[in-house]
Amino acid sequence: MIILSGPFAILVIVFGFLFLSLFFYFIPVGLWISAIAAGVKINLLNLIGMRLRRVIPTAIIGPMIKSHKAGLQLKTDQLEAHYLAGGNVDRVVDALIAAQRAEIDLTFERAAAIDLAGRDVLEAVQMSVNPKVIQTPVVTAVAMDGIQVMATARVTVRANIERLVGGAGEETVLARVGEGIVTTVGSAKAHTKVLENPDSISETVLDKGLDSGTAFEILSIDIADVDVGKNIGAQLQTDQAEADKEIAQAKAEERRAMAVAEEQEMKARVQEMRAKVVESEAEVPKAMAEALRTGKMGVMDYMNMQNIKADTQMRENISDLGNGNSPAKSNKKDK
Repeated sequence: MIILSGPFAILVIVFGFLFLSLFFYFIPVGLWISAIAAGVKINLLNLIGMRLRRVIPTAIIGPMIKSHKAGLQLKTDQLEAHYLAGGNVDRVVDALIAAQRAEIDLTFERAAAIDLAGRDVLEAVQMSVNPKVIQTPVVTAVAMDGIQVMATARVTVRANIERLVGGAGEETVLARVGEGIVTTVGSAKAHTKVLENPDSISETVLDKGLDSGTAFEILSIDIADVDVGKNIGAQLQTDQAEADKEIAQAKAEERRAMAVAEEQEMKARVQEMRAKVVESEAEVPKAMAEALRTGKMGVMDYMNMQNIKADTQMRENISDLGNGNSPAKSNKKDK
């Protein structure tokens, strides 16, 4: 009997531990035994190949056992291909089992395509069995009488397995239902008609076939709440009247500015004419001096003119006294 001791024994133990760890890593014996016990035919070489292909064996063998117990005929190659494509194998198998129990025709290829498209295939199968209720946000519309109507609706939808790949989602359904509500309310002659019969909204919207091209089938549209909002027609008329008033005020201000400008222009013209009068009056003494110098006008003529001028000023002063004005003020005004 060979007895190992010292560092060599420790080295052998370490290598033995590493060998066993690698062995059970590449050859999951426990998983193989579980598969054999569940009736799933798989060999150890296939499990080793999964490790070499960087596939986690538990991610394949676990769903394989579930599918076998559920009576589904799936192959490991199908599950491996879906796993390598980035899909959720366990979710797809659960969806196939749920579809089989609900007697829904769903193949592995279609379930894998739905999963790879980014949709929850198990939730889609559950929605096919148990329809889902989605509620629209508050939709605001205006009737023909100008009264605003605010409505919310509950839409009962069921997943359409055939259209899950490439079909529009819940957002499209809600948008179409909101558009139908706006159209129906907008075509009503009065908002009271909508309040009296809110079912007319759901009936009109359902007749439009809003679920075409979507991943859902609309089962019913129920109006949850209808409220009356603002009087949009009156508000628009008020806004229009306010705008007309502002336009009229702007035009009046424009005319006033033009009148002020014209007044200032006339004042400028008056000042210009006064300047010409003063200029002309300045020429009078020169003309009289020239007439005296040339003999065309005598000294007596000049004195008579001064007397007439003094008499005229006296009469003006007397007239100012009769009107209650003092001669001093009159003289200041003349100056």
